[in-house]
Amino acid sequence: MALYTIADTHLSLNSNKSMEVFGGQWDGYVEKLSRGFEQVGQEDTVVLCGDLSWGMSLEESKDDFAFLNALPGKKLLIKGNHDYWWTTAAKMNNFFAENGFDTLSLLHNNCAFYGDIALCGTRGWFYEEDRGEHSQKIFNRELIRLEASLTAAGDREKYCFFHYPPLCQGYRCDEIIELMERYGVTKCFAGHLHGPSHRFAFSGMSGNIEFRMVAADFLGFKPEKICD
Repeated sequence: MALYTIADTHLSLNSNKSMEVFGGQWDGYVEKLSRGFEQVGQEDTVVLCGDLSWGMSLEESKDDFAFLNALPGKKLLIKGNHDYWWTTAAKMNNFFAENGFDTLSLLHNNCAFYGDIALCGTRGWFYEEDRGEHSQKIFNRELIRLEASLTAAGDREKYCFFHYPPLCQGYRCDEIIELMERYGVTKCFAGHLHGPSHRFAFSGMSGNIEFRMVAADFLGFKPEKICD
């Protein structure tokens, strides 16, 4: 078995928001994702760090989920800022079950386990972009969700997965990083940054945590292997 991660698949198989309009690396990205997943085995686990489908509802995203479900491996889904289809965990789990999407599950207000490693995470938030009351409420909820996930992990080694990176060039989310440090997180993975914004990505050690940028176009649409 092996553990992988990738963010920002931005699928649009039943809507008109294909990322191919941006050209460059995004040309033929659905086929690139299919080829990138060829390294993944059926018993492997892949954490998908948000912005998975452009669909505005679960039904509109159905073809995108079918594509993800058919890819090798068990997939853990995290919410991204463009995942407008995201609803309650109960509704999503019921939708997956009704449609036979048996390789998809949620990483949301919980944690999952890969051997002795706890997989924790939540969407995160770029709090510095907006300090209004609404943004503060969203940010506080994300902190609560992250701590619930970390608490559920117990004393296992912990990896964290986000959509928004808590650390990049010129930006540091102290509250999220301090929470990870308090719970002994050793690795952190996030996406969200695309194209020219890749220059702000941080991949490396900061304190006791290794940070990795895993946006699909940053990785060449090939899931990054974390460990066996």
